[in-house]
Amino acid sequence: MLFSPWLYITIGAVIIIAALAFYAAKLLTQLKQQTAKIKQAEQDKKIALAKHDTKILNSVVIIVRALKEEQCDIAEGCWRLSVLLDSLKLSESLSKEFPAVFALYEAIKHMPILDERKKLTKQERMKLDLERVKAEASLADNIKTDVSQLHQYAQERLSALAE
Repeated sequence: MLFSPWLYITIGAVIIIAALAFYAAKLLTQLKQQTAKIKQAEQDKKIALAKHDTKILNSVVIIVRALKEEQCDIAEGCWRLSVLLDSLKLSESLSKEFPAVFALYEAIKHMPILDERKKLTKQERMKLDLERVKAEASLADNIKTDVSQLHQYAQERLSALAE
């Protein structure tokens, strides 16, 4: 016997430990790569959402200006604003911040538009117009307040997203 059995056991143990260490290092490297990919994907998603919201907020600013300058019908402006604000990805509960805009939208969203409106009789259109005008009149002051606040909100969010 040239070598004792303990030497063979020790060499075997060292080989096993080295193999396990190599495997552990490989797994750690994969974990770091996977973590980096996840962080990059999250960053890419955040950038995409910011771009989306920037585009939406720019549209909001345009509509708000049109409403302030009375270049846009109140009902149409509120309809468009409600839809745009609902599509923002990085903001929540805007219906609570701008209740009048959303209230008018809720009051008129059932009304047909474009070709569907043309299919209505004159009497039906007049009835819907009266309903819309009443809703606009009852909410007009609150809508003006909401529109001013919404303009400021959109400008602030655009500034924050630009940073």
